[in-house]
Amino acid sequence: MDWLTETKIPVGKTARAAFDWLQDNGAWFFDGLAEGLEALISALLWALQTPSPFLVIAAFVALSWVLQRSWKTALLVALGFAFILNQGYWEETTESLTLVLAASAVCMGLGVPIGIAAAHRPRLYRVMRPVLDLMQTLPTFVYLIPAIVFFGIGMVPGLIATVIFVLPAPIRLTHLGVSSTPQPLLEAAQAFGATPRQSLWKVELPWAMPQIMAGLNQTIMLSLSMVVIAALVGADGLGVPVVRALNQVNTALGFESGFIIVVVAIVLDRMLRVERR
Repeated sequence: MDWLTETKIPVGKTARAAFDWLQDNGAWFFDGLAEGLEALISALLWALQTPSPFLVIAAFVALSWVLQRSWKTALLVALGFAFILNQGYWEETTESLTLVLAASAVCMGLGVPIGIAAAHRPRLYRVMRPVLDLMQTLPTFVYLIPAIVFFGIGMVPGLIATVIFVLPAPIRLTHLGVSSTPQPLLEAAQAFGATPRQSLWKVELPWAMPQIMAGLNQTIMLSLSMVVIAALVGADGLGVPVVRALNQVNTALGFESGFIIVVVAIVLDRMLRVERR
């Protein structure tokens, strides 16, 4: 077996050389990206933390009513946020929501157009598929290393690691929704003289909307699952008390903060659940 280990393929060395080259030659890009993401994070934090918590809760309840038209869902959202206030985790919750909302905005802004392009170009999707598999199966802690190298510590590297981990979900579900549009619908649109752009906006996207919303739902849930990992690189939020509880072996703090994460996940899931009618 010695002959096999002596000819080790330099995967690690190649990756380190690539990161060193990017760090030396792409500092201007990463600095600009960090400034843009910091501006987005600051704006979301301001919107969630400046008003009274009751105004923010009322806005989420109103949004849940607009999306679901169900008083039960609206009541569940109100009770969930009231419980968070009762437990004293409002500031941490808004910080985690900032990370989740920022990651969702970036992922949907990139994932939906890429998913549409992949649905219209099967060869492109075949090339993308192994890359998407790698992004989803590579341990999430590995993403923290280049994030720290390029962006330091704080909310930005946590956001970058979250986006890399979550991005395949909206791409795959958008691709599924657009590519599963019934051919008779497309043929009918073409028969009435619809251009490819009109077919996309009037036929394919409305048909794919449940899958796209499912992609948004999965994006938010996966982003929320990253709050603890993001806390390891200095990101604020609900992951911080979980990490503190782990370091102190504090069962009460760990269960309390973990249960708050579950409540936030349930609230967001019920708000965004969309079914084809």
